[in-house]
Amino acid sequence: MKLNERNFEPEFKFKTSKSSGAGGQHVNTTETKVELIFDINESALLSDTEKVKLFKNLGGYINDSGELRINTSESRSQASNKEKVVKKFYAMLEKALKKEKRRIPTKVPVAVKENILKKKKQHSQKKEDRRLNTRDLL
Repeated sequence: MKLNERNFEPEFKFKTSKSSGAGGQHVNTTETKVELIFDINESALLSDTEKVKLFKNLGGYINDSGELRINTSESRSQASNKEKVVKKFYAMLEKALKKEKRRIPTKVPVAVKENILKKKKQHSQKKEDRRLNTRDLL
């Protein structure tokens, strides 16, 4: 089941606060910053393996009580910030739960191996020539 098909909305808690930064006097009076709080341990829509993956991949966003906290204050509108934080939540979950591709080991091509050996022989020949030249000088 895809994440977009699951409705996490009932499990969300929203917290608003005053945004920092530019906005003049308006920013001092309105609470436009929105923080989404999602309790991973209490979620009925996530399997145990998904919960473990989330704790592993999103550790920096999860506090000690197992709550995923995401906030945004990009817009001056609380409604648009709420919309953005929900999109951010789904994007983060999608990325954290994405199945990793298994690396398929490859062999070093024969031509590359031959080239390495050729360069080694050239280098050793150069050293040999120097050694012979220094003997002639003595």
